[in-house]
Amino acid sequence: MILAIKALAIWFMILVLAVANGMLREALLVPGLGRTPGLVLSGLLLSVLILLVTLLAVPWLQITRWPQAVGVGLGWLALTLTFEFAFGRLQGKSWSALLEAYTFKDGNVWPVVLLITAVAPYLAARFRGLLP
Repeated sequence: MILAIKALAIWFMILVLAVANGMLREALLVPGLGRTPGLVLSGLLLSVLILLVTLLAVPWLQITRWPQAVGVGLGWLALTLTFEFAFGRLQGKSWSALLEAYTFKDGNVWPVVLLITAVAPYLAARFRGLLP
């Protein structure tokens, strides 16, 4: 239970970074670089931020077994997908518009960000020597 609460707290931090990244993308990256380079750079930046936060936070999570790391990663993935679809639907976006983000169209690397989100706890725990 403690692991789940800590993992949720870290996911909220990642969510804040993701929102800030989206603001940066829309305000500076896409207007300055164009749609495709702006989306690619934004996705890569968010992936790096997720990995860095996870690398810093994984000792606090006290992950000692690979199923814990996988569970946290899959939990973060589920929370992210739930947030994305719920927020998008609340904004009145159609399902087809929401699913377009998963097509790599125009340089959108959102599926890569989701993959990084799912594997970050495992990778960070391995890198920190917390897992064999």
